Amino acid sequence: MIGPIVNGSFVIAGGVIGAFLGNRVSERIRNALPLTFGAASMTLGIALIIKIHFVPAVILALLVGSVIGELCSLEKVIQRIAGKTRHVIDALVPTKNADLSDAEFLEKFVALVVLFCASGTGIFGSMTEGMTNDPSLLVAKAILDLFTAAIFATTLGYSVAAIAIPQFVIQAFLLLAARQILPLTTPSMVADFSACGGVIMLATGFRICGIKAFPIANLLPALVIVMPLSFLWSKYVVG
Repeated sequence: MIGPIVNGSFVIAGGVIGAFLGNRVSERIRNALPLTFGAASMTLGIALIIKIHFVPAVILALLVGSVIGELCSLEKVIQRIAGKTRHVIDALVPTKNADLSDAEFLEKFVALVVLFCASGTGIFGSMTEGMTNDPSLLVAKAILDLFTAAIFATTLGYSVAAIAIPQFVIQAFLLLAARQILPLTTPSMVADFSACGGVIMLATGFRICGIKAFPIANLLPALVIVMPLSFLWSKYVVG
């Protein structure tokens, strides 16, 4: 559990430091660095996408996953939780940039939740530690998350620190489940899982940069169904 604990601690630290500094961080830095983070997310997404093995299976997973996400309104659920989180935390610890509108807050906050909780690095880092007891990938991610959380917290406030909770739960679950999941997978299934996460990371980068507001939370069910679809495709279509 070293990786999830370190990663969560760094997100909390970054969120608290950034919210405390607030407007004392120059507007130039606050506007420029999120674009860099968005570009980094897109770069990571592309690096993961090129590992794709069965293109139709990944596309089908994204389409079906998107439909499931839309029917369940995952994006709206996360937005409601984020809105309540903001009001509770702001009541306890007022944010220096309280003038940020609810729409602007939710737009950035949802993208940040996906970036922290569903990134390829976090997913594979958790699974790697579960199989090998090596937390190095998650520790490296923690360093990047420290600065990302700090910059976004200058505008989003202390609510950013709360993202550490779902992030830790997801990473801990993946870590504990890795011993049961990975032995049942094939290299092609893992590659398609990676590519599916890459598409979501690419969409997240577009959203962070303000290019296109993809409903990225609604794509998350694709991560659950992509491996089974990849297996079925390899067995019944290709094989």
